[in-house]
Amino acid sequence: MGHTDMSDYSTNIVSVGDLDSVCSRQEEMSSLLETAAEQMMVHKDFEAVFDTCERGLESLSNMEQEECRCGEMKAGFCILGIQALAELNQWHDVLSWVVQQYEHQEKIPPKIMQMCILLYSKVGEPALMQEAARRWLHCASNSTMTGFGTVAELYLLLVLIPLGHRDEARELIVGEVGRGAFTEDQRKTALDVVEEKEQETAEPTPKTTLSPDSQTTGHVVSTLAVIHKLEAVLKCFYRKLLLTSSGSFSLQKVFLAAVLLYLLFLRFDPALPSSFIWISKLLQLLKTMWSTMFAPYYQALMHSKEL
Repeated sequence: MGHTDMSDYSTNIVSVGDLDSVCSRQEEMSSLLETAAEQMMVHKDFEAVFDTCERGLESLSNMEQEECRCGEMKAGFCILGIQALAELNQWHDVLSWVVQQYEHQEKIPPKIMQMCILLYSKVGEPALMQEAARRWLHCASNSTMTGFGTVAELYLLLVLIPLGHRDEARELIVGEVGRGAFTEDQRKTALDVVEEKEQETAEPTPKTTLSPDSQTTGHVVSTLAVIHKLEAVLKCFYRKLLLTSSGSFSLQKVFLAAVLLYLLFLRFDPALPSSFIWISKLLQLLKTMWSTMFAPYYQALMHSKEL
């Protein structure tokens, strides 16, 4: 009986030691992820960013997948790595690199799949994402994941419609993927968009030379459309912060969320006149979020001083 108790005691010691080792490795990976983010945001050393992400991903591959936060950190390294490759003008390697990390296209997290679709659409090569996105959306295990609907929407608007694949677009909307990703109203709206694009293709517009004023107006409309998208994302981020403001929240998570916003919309030149409206809208929304998060603490502090 005594021998059994000693064996159990030894096992407990080993378990505690393993736990400490896991925590130490997670702290090391978190530090490495922060280093990559700093290299990206502050130093803009994109080669160093990619090298850091590669080292982080290699270290994570040697860790047990059951260790919590592994998936979260792996996604963080991949997101920064994607942006680094894009900045180095090696965007054509992004999808193959991401698949290399996750082994199968269907296992790519929704957030990373969204980034890939946005990137290949931005560089004018949406066809390179068609097969990967299609397989991802038709994987049953992905349909219950947060972000599934956004992937479906981006695939429809940035891949199928620009490529002129109207039949596949309709099938996506009314089929199993569309029923899982969109509401009834959203499906109706999506079908209307497909029909509208088809009519535009069927009715060729006469070629006219645009005046400088018309070109400026078109640019402003395009800019405003992107701003609305940015505002929607920031408001979503704002609601997330409201949910966490009832208890303690991690400033590190806030920082990482800011990095994701930066990565999602890439960088813009603040010297351009078209950037001023971006900065103004961004500043307005961030001020609102900041006030909501910290105003209660500030008011409590002022009240204590008055007492």
